[in-house]
Amino acid sequence: MDPAALIPEALPIPVAWGWFYAFLLLTFILHLLVMNIMLGSSIIALIHHLRGKTETEPLTHDIALKLPFTIAFAVNFGVAPLLFLQVLYGQFLYTSSVLMAVYWLAVIGLVIMAYLSAYIYDFKYASLGTLKAVLLLIVTLCLLATAFIYTNNMTLMLNPQVWTGYFDNPGGTLLNLSDPTLIPRYLHFVVASMAVAGLFIALIWSHKANRGETGAQRWVRHGMTWFAYASIAQIAVGLWFLVALPQPILLLFMGGSNLHTTVLLVGVSLAVLTVITAMRHKVYLTAGLLTATVSVMVFQRDLVRDAYLSPYFDVSARAVTGEFLPLILFVVTLAAGLVVVAWMLKLAAEAGKEAQS
Repeated sequence: MDPAALIPEALPIPVAWGWFYAFLLLTFILHLLVMNIMLGSSIIALIHHLRGKTETEPLTHDIALKLPFTIAFAVNFGVAPLLFLQVLYGQFLYTSSVLMAVYWLAVIGLVIMAYLSAYIYDFKYASLGTLKAVLLLIVTLCLLATAFIYTNNMTLMLNPQVWTGYFDNPGGTLLNLSDPTLIPRYLHFVVASMAVAGLFIALIWSHKANRGETGAQRWVRHGMTWFAYASIAQIAVGLWFLVALPQPILLLFMGGSNLHTTVLLVGVSLAVLTVITAMRHKVYLTAGLLTATVSVMVFQRDLVRDAYLSPYFDVSARAVTGEFLPLILFVVTLAAGLVVVAWMLKLAAEAGKEAQS
């Protein structure tokens, strides 16, 4: 069967595709940063609990205080890019989601379980004892499982030729396990999360050090060490991911396309620079370079997706209806939402200061 026959027709969109594309990139960058902090900090704290050293209590307790917030922000910041992805590539994403519907719907339960466990880990931290590791293990496993399901869906949507597996497995449990990019793509996110979380730890404790908190500088160095070594591993996994791509797509990044090759070189160069600055414990410079690196990598990820779908679909050729009101309402709502989030963060910070005083 011709896989193209399985692809639903693309519906018209209200405004030019570039608007949705820009918002997709912007909102996904925000989601990716928060999501990495969420997953990576839970992994780092779990490792420290399993090692059983009480001297790391200041670090793990600080992570416990922030983990419920990061889960909430990761979930909420993930809604917008998912919606923009559905607008631009809905005929692919909806189909892949139906093919693996059992796992896709299980994400709701996994996130709720992670959220509940994180709250108990936070509010009962002082009395949990050895149960801290158990609760954090539940959080981490739920988040890792969610990431694996998402990785499956994001790769399944790119491979319509795999969709014919539905006729052998119509029960909504089709996974893209035969894809050679699945594991390196998944690890690319997991390893990156530990790097970003390490930098987040360094930023938090750097702020505490600036306020004169005793012993804070130790955790700044600790966070930067996590970032540096996880970033080195991330570069290695990224190369694995690159060479696992289908040859026509790989060649685009190996000189076959000026745009693709330039984006790859810029991304790798920025990644190397972040490792160098991290080794020198330049916290804020590393944070700026990381933001630039993530932005370039997100764009590169989008180039990979369009290359995969090019035999079937060109997003720039979408039909447009010319209805601007929904876009205007979204921009106004987004601006208002950002103001509210900033206000909530300010209240939370003030409440934290009052609790410490």
